[in-house]
Order: sequence, then structure tokens, then C-alpha cells
Amino acid sequence: MYVKFFLYLCALFTRIGDNYMITFIIALTLLVVGFLTYGTLVEKIFGIEPERKTPALTKTDGVDYVPMAPWRIFLVQFLNIAGLGPIFGAIMGIFYGPAAFLWIVFGTIFAGGVHDYLSGMLSIRKGGASLPDIIGDELGEGTKLFMRILSLVLLILLTTTFLSGPATLLQGLAGLGTMDFHGHMIPIVWVLIIFGYYALATVLPVDQLIGRFYPIFGGILLFMGIGIMIVMLGWHSSEMPEVWHIWDFSHQHSAFRTGRSLPLFPMMFVSIACGAISGFHGTQSPIMARCCTNERQGRWIFYGAMVAEGILALIWAAAAGTFFADPEKGLYGIDGLQAFAAQHPGENIAALVIDKVSRSWLGTIGGILAIIGVIAAPITSGDTALRSARLIVADFLKWDQRPIPKRLMIALPLFLCVFGMVFVDFNVVWRYFAWTNQTLAVFTLWAGTVWLYKKELSAVSRQLSNRFGYLVAMIPALFMTMVCSSYIIIAPEGLNVAPEFRWLGYLIAGIVTLSCLCGFCLWARKVKGGK
Repeated sequence: MYVKFFLYLCALFTRIGDNYMITFIIALTLLVVGFLTYGTLVEKIFGIEPERKTPALTKTDGVDYVPMAPWRIFLVQFLNIAGLGPIFGAIMGIFYGPAAFLWIVFGTIFAGGVHDYLSGMLSIRKGGASLPDIIGDELGEGTKLFMRILSLVLLILLTTTFLSGPATLLQGLAGLGTMDFHGHMIPIVWVLIIFGYYALATVLPVDQLIGRFYPIFGGILLFMGIGIMIVMLGWHSSEMPEVWHIWDFSHQHSAFRTGRSLPLFPMMFVSIACGAISGFHGTQSPIMARCCTNERQGRWIFYGAMVAEGILALIWAAAAGTFFADPEKGLYGIDGLQAFAAQHPGENIAALVIDKVSRSWLGTIGGILAIIGVIAAPITSGDTALRSARLIVADFLKWDQRPIPKRLMIALPLFLCVFGMVFVDFNVVWRYFAWTNQTLAVFTLWAGTVWLYKKELSAVSRQLSNRFGYLVAMIPALFMTMVCSSYIIIAPEGLNVAPEFRWLGYLIAGIVTLSCLCGFCLWARKVKGGK
């Protein structure tokens, strides 16, 4: 009797969920609650000092160190990090089923938010330092040099993807087709227009282009997200699988890209990067750290922008998994998306999905505005990626960036590197960017762990948040170490081990992760003993 009653409740709950998209609504709520609760805890563990003067006030130079209004900084930070990642990545991640919702929510709250907050606040504490310097200060000079190289590679790869992606969408918007560069259908004019903007935004003072126009792009991007969500919840909620259907998708994968089955772990955790955690964000946070005027702004700007990006990723993951349902053909939710992808081999599936969803759900005008919003997002990340690369090189060379010629001497070689990679297959560049991106996040989290532990040792108070506060960074650092280590062994762009030997990849990744933990424990014991 009790078993039947339990099964009846489960069936009823599933029916309600299928009609009202309970997973999506709960996930949306959790992101907001996570910002208000866990974000506050992370801020307390870091220990803000509102009376401390920030680099924007002590190093004002009118170029990179420029005090700005908090609301403006938030929008700039949001657009800096909300490029193709939370949209393209979420669309690619939903192929793995409702598990994508779990990673977006918990990844954003416990990993991405912590990562972005620490990278931004540590930059403020270290005088506006770039990410390689932040990591090097905590993990050693050798790591600093490696991080400079890795960061520059990441930023060049990212700028390349954020050049070809918008050009693909602009091509479709003009009604000329939506194939990528690999299909040789994008006229060079789109590349030159976007690239010209990148050049200006990289060299000009931060408050002239970036600070002035980002709020407009932000409004369009928010309109797109809210519009898509309203239509989806109002008319298409019944087609989206719920989280309790997760086992039905245990064998779903992005096989249309590679022609072979790929495991959910670690592939999904790299596919959905910017919508959960992204090392790229750590390269962007110092740009806005140089504009903050009070440490109180940190949680809203850095942690808050990550939560906003998680919400955007959540919306697009749900939209992509809902739009292509076709009950007459027996295709529901993600099955329809899989069928659509199979019909377009070799094409930029995410760009096609964005184009079709926006035009269909928001009408002609709304669809055009939505696509423009999606185009603006990667463009406004690509320009700051190049700007961040310029700052990293300038910090290494110790060159004053007030004279324009010195800015150009650094920027021009970076422009040439990006332009030379534009015509490489988008899918190849994206996959290598994704792994490099997450690897950079691993180093940032470990640097944050070390900094928080040293803060614990120097703290006068022995409150729980001071004694074990470093765990908020160490736990996601361990998880992402496991993800990146196993990815490079299993993924097609890595060692590409055969399916029957994947267990060996997980074993090696586990050993690497355990070694990092042991190394930290030995270091912590040594530092504590020498206190």
C-alpha cells in the first residue's frame, strides 16, 4: 500500500513537473538564494575592508585605473564575462540532459561565484594586479611565468572564437546563410568590422567605449534573456525534461561533433564553462577591479555578475532543450535537439539554435534584437579579452600604458595572432579554448585557497569562517582538477583513449587530484609549523 502510494505521488509530481517546468523554476530560485546566502558567506570569509582605498583611487591614470559607478561596473563585468560561453556552452551542455541544470546551478554558486569573487578582490588587494601576478604571488614565480603564457594563449583563442561566432550570426542576420568560417561563407567584411572595434576598445581608455556603451548592450542582452524565458514558460514548458528524468539521458552525448559517444564526466563540465565556472573570468575581473571605489562593491560586481551569467545560461539551456520538440514525430525536448543537430553536420549548431529560437519565439523585430544581444555579448567579451592580454604583457614588461605608442606596441602583435587564427575551424578552436579555460580556473582556485589559508593563520579571531574558510576555494579546486585532468586524457582533442580504457583516465586524474591535495596539506603543515 505504502509503495503504491509513493509511486502515485512520484507519478503526480512528474506530471506536474512536465507541465510547469519545476526544475527550471527551482534552479532559478536557487541561483538567487545562493547569491544572497553563500555569496555573503564568501564575502565574510574574505574579510572586506571598506575603509581601505582601492587602486582606482590610489593609481588613477585615466586609461585603465578609472573610478566608475558601481552599476556601470556591474554591467561591464557582466558583459565582459557573458560572451559566447554561457549561451553556446549551455546549448552544447544540454545535449547531456537535465544534468546540465545541476551543473549550472551548483557550479555557479559554489565554484564560479567563488572563483570570480576571489580573482576580483585579490586584484584589488594587490593593487590591480593581473591574474598571472595574482596566481604567481601565491603559487610561486615558476607558476607566474606559466600563467602568463597560458593566459595569453587562452585570451587569443577566446578572441578568435568571439570573432568568428558573431560573424556567423551577422551572416545569418543578413540572410546569407549561417555556416562558419570552415564553410567559407562569411565575407571578410564582418571580420574586419568586428576586428576594428576590438582594436579601438583595446587601446582607448576604459571609460570611453567600454564604460559608455556596455549598458546599452546589457539592456539588449537582458531583453533577450527575459523574452526567451517568458515565451518558454508560457507556451513551451511541457516539452522540457525534468531533473528526475536524468537517468533517461545517461547515454546522451554530443556525438554529432565527434562521431563517438562521450561520457558526461568530464565532457559536460568543460562544455558548460562560462555558465558555471570559467578561468577567462579571472582575466577579466582585474579590469573592473581597477575601477571599483570600495571593497563593499565586490560581492555585487564579481559574485553577482557570475550569478547573472548562470541565469542566462540556465535560460538558454532550457530553451535549446525545449524548442525542437515535435510530438507528432515522437521527439520530445532534448531528443528533438539531437535530431536537429544530426541534420546539420559540420555546422555551428549553437549559432543555428540561437537564430531559430530568437526568430521564432520573439518575432521578426524581437528576434533581430535578441540576436543582436547575443552578438553584442561575445563582441564585448572579445574586446576586453584583448585588453586583458595587453595589460598582462604590460605588467610583465612594466610599461606605463598612458602613452598611446606603448599601448600599440603591445596590441599590434596580439592583433596579428588573433587575425591569423580566424580561419581555423571554429569547433576545433572552441574545444581547445574550453579546456585551457577550465585549467586556468583550477590555478586561480588553488591560488585563492593558499591566500585564504594564509589569512586564516594571521587572523586574530578563531571563528569557524576563519579556521576553515579556505575550503570554499579548495573544494571546487579539487573538483575542477579532477575534471581537467580526466578531460585531457579522454577528450578527442586530448589523448583520446578508447572507451574501454577510460577507467585508466579517471584513475590517473584521481592520482593527480590526490597529489594536489597532499601537496597542499604538506605546504600548509610547513607554513603552520613555521608561523
